[in-house]
Amino acid sequence: MDAPQATELKYWLALVRMPGIGAVGIQRLLTRWSLDEIFSASRAQLAASGVNDRLIDVLLNPPWALVDQDMDWLAEPENHALTLACAAYPEQLKAISSPPPVLFVKGHPTVLHTPQIGMVGSRNPSVSGSKMASEFASALVSAGFTITSGMALGIDAASHQGAIAANGLTIAVTGTGLDRVYPARHKQLATDIVAHGALVSEFPPGTQARADHFPRRNRIISGLCQGLLVVEAAQQSGSLITARLALDQGREVFAIPGSIYNPLAHGCNALIRQGAKLVETVEDIFEELGQYNQTYIQPTTEFAAPALDLEQQNLLNLVPYSPVTVDTLVQDSGYSVEVVSSMLLVLELQGYIAAAPGSSYYRLGCK
Repeated sequence: MDAPQATELKYWLALVRMPGIGAVGIQRLLTRWSLDEIFSASRAQLAASGVNDRLIDVLLNPPWALVDQDMDWLAEPENHALTLACAAYPEQLKAISSPPPVLFVKGHPTVLHTPQIGMVGSRNPSVSGSKMASEFASALVSAGFTITSGMALGIDAASHQGAIAANGLTIAVTGTGLDRVYPARHKQLATDIVAHGALVSEFPPGTQARADHFPRRNRIISGLCQGLLVVEAAQQSGSLITARLALDQGREVFAIPGSIYNPLAHGCNALIRQGAKLVETVEDIFEELGQYNQTYIQPTTEFAAPALDLEQQNLLNLVPYSPVTVDTLVQDSGYSVEVVSSMLLVLELQGYIAAAPGSSYYRLGCK
């Protein structure tokens, strides 16, 4: 039988897998019922509460096979799922109007709680635009900020690469499931980002790229950040959508100006006319975000996460989201009872697992 936390995680995964509900729909359901009530209600009870027939049919037929696939993905090293009910879910993002009910994370989840600057811009930037993005990203991470972007071609990639080159932290929010890389040419970049931070998505594993996914991704980029920097953007650029979302979310918006003869500068110049902060150096950003600069910024060169040695990580990989006995772990791992018991204690203290009756343990869903 599943542990309570595992059952709750499966409920969340089932909700995000259900067609036609979405983040706003899930929020509405959760204002009426608890998770247990949603999945135990009868057709008559749902109908009496005003739920329409189409939604009732969806709720009464949860996609458990897909949920099992998600749980298999989560059992792999570095893969995590943070639900709105998790203490590990970033508060900054939780405060936006339609926060993702579940955040899938590949890498280090705690990087989501660091002070972040979003960086976006053209997918076809000028040489100088790419250089500016890389240099600004390097300077910002050297000051202690994490660089958050969308791993797209152009400015996004240059921003991630600048952060990595300076040995800083970076987060990529994607428009696909995290079991795939889009665009495909960024496979190595995705690997480097995981090593220096995290890949993040609201889309479950197996989700392919679609045009309507990227505006949804953009609200997460802006939602995670204290401020958003637009490096190069044409007048009709998707980066301006992200900037508008950032303004709606109460974030600071920064833009690097450019020549009136450069079409890639028209979007940035328009943002400045509309009130975005004109940026020529990183000091212009620090000036606007003085409270973060004073409170949070400390030079850093490596990500501080609870360290597991190889044996501990191997044992954690054997712990499922439903209870497993110590004897089974001893058999599967090949370690002695004493070694397994010692490592289980460490994993429990660090919040990776929890104890269950009958000398059993299960993996926690929010790690």
